[in-house]
Amino acid sequence: MKIGVLTKNPGKIAVVNYVFPKYGIDFEFISRDFAEIQAATSKEIAEDTALLAAKELSRPIVREDASLYINALGFPGPFTTYIERMVPAEKLLQMLKSFKDRSGYFESAVAYVEPSGELKTFITKIEIEINTKPEGDLVAWGAWDTVLKFKEETRTFASYPIEERLPVWSKIYEPVAKYILKKS
Repeated sequence: MKIGVLTKNPGKIAVVNYVFPKYGIDFEFISRDFAEIQAATSKEIAEDTALLAAKELSRPIVREDASLYINALGFPGPFTTYIERMVPAEKLLQMLKSFKDRSGYFESAVAYVEPSGELKTFITKIEIEINTKPEGDLVAWGAWDTVLKFKEETRTFASYPIEERLPVWSKIYEPVAKYILKKS
């Protein structure tokens, strides 16, 4: 049965297109909106939406939700998209000016749900750092792409094409693909 991947996000689409074909997984993207709960963790959000979609569509569903945690600030967590819209990159840098710690991480939760309701969730952390100034113009995921970079990377996300970032982001979907393959 074809796996439904619930997303409209171009970055997530690129990552799934990078990973799933390597495993021969038959999938299609579902761009339909489903209700998304407000919750304290990406895990809760991904699971709730995937369960709802799998039940309603009667097919296996994959749904990812990601949170960014900036260690010095202790947020924004699952509210990243909202806060990123409200706080431009320059304002984020001002907020971090008095902190030496410029580290953080993305926590990504990917829920895989069978139509029966059987659920398996995968959580991956990708460490990041916050640059001291905005750099780059290849904004793919959000306004903070100009200041975020992978740990020990010299370039911000906006400083190099998404294709070059795919091997890092693929760490989120590799365990999911291996699980799906094992189930079939």
